[in-house]
Amino acid sequence: MALKILGLRTVCYKVSDIDLAKEWYAKAFGTAPYFDEPFYVGFNISGYELGLQPDESIKGDNVVTYWGVDDIQNQYEHFISLGATEHEAPQNVGGEIIVASVKDLWGNIIGLIYNPEFKLP
Repeated sequence: MALKILGLRTVCYKVSDIDLAKEWYAKAFGTAPYFDEPFYVGFNISGYELGLQPDESIKGDNVVTYWGVDDIQNQYEHFISLGATEHEAPQNVGGEIIVASVKDLWGNIIGLIYNPEFKLP
């Protein structure tokens, strides 16, 4: 039986205050959640799901999910203006590809990537 990975579907961030996180992420990504329950809040971000789950546990820097952007500097500054903190400033990682990351108010890492070479199927 051959396995076929179909691509990114959902990224979940754990947050200690689901209501505050829902408001923050709505502003950060410029969209309201399509699914809103006390146990899970889901946003549709250009066809991919960003999920928020309430959790009081300790978090680490072990996962970075990169969200595609057209203007990385402006998007990076947008997140910082909303109270996110710098994790990695925008940097060229080869060719025209630029990555950056911030930490949200709950310590989750949000990666941003400008990659003109990557095209969706």
